[in-house]
Amino acid sequence: MNLAPTTGIAASGSDASLALSPAEFAGRRRQLMDMAGDDAVLLLAAAPERMRNADAAWPYRQDSDFHYLSGWPEPAAVLALLPGRQHGEAVMFCRERDPEHERWHGESVGTERAVADYGMDDAFPIEDIDDILPGMIEGRARVYCHFGREPEFDAQLMGWMRRLRQLRGGGVVPKEFAALGHLLHDLRLYKSRGELKLMRAAAAIAVEAHRAAWQVARGGAHEYEVEAELLRTIRRHGAVASFAPTVAAGVNACVMHYRANRAPLRDGDLLLIDAGAEMDGYASDISRTFPLNGRYSTAQRALYDVVLAAQQAAIATVRPGQPFNAAHAAAVQVLTEGLCRLGLLKGDADAAVASGSYRRFFPAKTGHWLGLDVHDVGDYRVGGDSRLLEPGMVLTVEPGLYVAPDDLSVAERWRGIGIRIEDDVAVTREGNEVLSAALPREADEIEALLAMR
Repeated sequence: MNLAPTTGIAASGSDASLALSPAEFAGRRRQLMDMAGDDAVLLLAAAPERMRNADAAWPYRQDSDFHYLSGWPEPAAVLALLPGRQHGEAVMFCRERDPEHERWHGESVGTERAVADYGMDDAFPIEDIDDILPGMIEGRARVYCHFGREPEFDAQLMGWMRRLRQLRGGGVVPKEFAALGHLLHDLRLYKSRGELKLMRAAAAIAVEAHRAAWQVARGGAHEYEVEAELLRTIRRHGAVASFAPTVAAGVNACVMHYRANRAPLRDGDLLLIDAGAEMDGYASDISRTFPLNGRYSTAQRALYDVVLAAQQAAIATVRPGQPFNAAHAAAVQVLTEGLCRLGLLKGDADAAVASGSYRRFFPAKTGHWLGLDVHDVGDYRVGGDSRLLEPGMVLTVEPGLYVAPDDLSVAERWRGIGIRIEDDVAVTREGNEVLSAALPREADEIEALLAMR
């Protein structure tokens, strides 16, 4: 029986109604330029193509900041933002249309569409950037850029600075280089309505992928077969995986960033799946842990219920005005109380929290920002204190327990059990919205669904 629900997502690809408008990208550029000031220039390079091996490239993925400001889908491009420039503030340098190149690689956007479709004020061939951009930089006091991210672009930028000094005597060369991330990443932390729609779609696809994977996850199969079903379902909706999935059976679930996905599945073991989808650049990130034979053992269920209670307590703290680390504090308290109650930790729970002894079983944090990057940008602390949550922020909540298979300090029944439960949670004015709520978390509900396979 098919466990996957109807999501309303067209199987032929992403819904055009979800696409962000050129006006939204233009508004982001305007806001960033207002923050930088009229005496600044902001420069971003598109992500280059990256080679997998020899002349075989990885599938192209645009730099997240470049995408955030332009929606531009290609490499070999530079975006220059020039606040107050009379002849246009947003300038794209990109590849020109070329029939011979397009015969091999497909249609390019080109300079005309950069203006007509992507809302740029002006566009020039990337081959002309050395002749044009230095003159645009001239007279600006500061350059905002991601210095150190792409060495080739850094070298090019330094060449423009040397050229200006040589031609103009150094009097009009920007004197200051500033980190673009300090301005831009705070903007990316707050998701618009359009971004949240994309993130809901990414979460819905990931939920369906998890459910599809549950159908093939049986004793005698292999982790990679489950991974294949995840990826098949994600691609069927025109999305891509937001990261390499973790499919960790049995003791492999105790490896925090397990990626091998090669082991056989055995009846009686748990399977931990950590997987997400990316829709038009925006990510989801969901984890579930379930029994391959359809029923949690007594020990597995006991630990699972502790992790679920910890996640519920953590999600309850996700609301405006609460510090980001409140979710972690709530999860740690519940996890530690459960570990003490079950005898994996000795003594008082408050003392175990204070001493940090719980970290033997939960060495991770409880969540991270989510957006264009799976571990998205944005400061977690402001002025030395944990950042207060505000509407539009999106984070994961993912407590877990991981009992090493060779931990002789605990009873044998607990050893080798790894459990993580992760959901994507948006902060709303009223509290929060769990974007991935359609994927069951309650043990009884999971068992009931598995019984329908």
